[in-house]
Amino acid sequence: MLDRIRIVLIGTSHPGNIGGAARAMHNMGLSDLALVAPRCTAVTADSVSRASGADHLVNGATVNETLEQAVADCTLVVGASARSRTLPWPMITPRDLGVRLPMELADREARVALVFGREDSGLTNTELQRCHAHVHIPTNPDFSSLNLAAAVQVLAYECRLAWLDQQEIPAEGPNQALATHAELEHYFAHLERTLVAIGFHDPAMPRQLMARLRRFTLRARPERMELNILRGILSDTDKLIPERDSDEGQHHER
Repeated sequence: MLDRIRIVLIGTSHPGNIGGAARAMHNMGLSDLALVAPRCTAVTADSVSRASGADHLVNGATVNETLEQAVADCTLVVGASARSRTLPWPMITPRDLGVRLPMELADREARVALVFGREDSGLTNTELQRCHAHVHIPTNPDFSSLNLAAAVQVLAYECRLAWLDQQEIPAEGPNQALATHAELEHYFAHLERTLVAIGFHDPAMPRQLMARLRRFTLRARPERMELNILRGILSDTDKLIPERDSDEGQHHER
């Protein structure tokens, strides 16, 4: 189970934090480290020193240009954040996350990504909206800032506790494979194109329509077969849309 939990660090600015995160992961038995657009050189004397024996994770980390690339094969993406700044999103505690992991990873094709943002600004709203849920570490409100490696350590510890518990009580998995992040992103793009074509969605006046549909869909955790059905409905809808003149007006969202 632990082999299928990926730690994703976005825009990390200090190589020592990459090494510290790698050490925290190795302490708890995690080994899949992905970097997204790092703002520093990942492998330096500082990162290797801070890794304290986990430098193989630093050297083996994948480097991605975007979050979408880093989590494309994942079936659950959880962003570490205090809150969404524009739209409420499902929020869980680190302990809740641990409780969910055995079920989420019962299917051996499933993968979970835990996403951490920049040291100075965290995750953007767009990045948060690419996550199924947000996890918040309940720190002292008078001193809530956590070092990146410390935050990774807290969540990695909960992952290990869940794995240890799972050794005694096997969890039942879902009947069908869940849709991956990449499959969901293709669906959202298709959905938006169709909604624009039928005049239901006006990109010039979005009114958070797509963000709300994302939140609804990600909360539902669709299986791959269910998502294929939705894509099929959209494809058949596309066939029924008459060609319209470009200057013909469109309706706004209802």
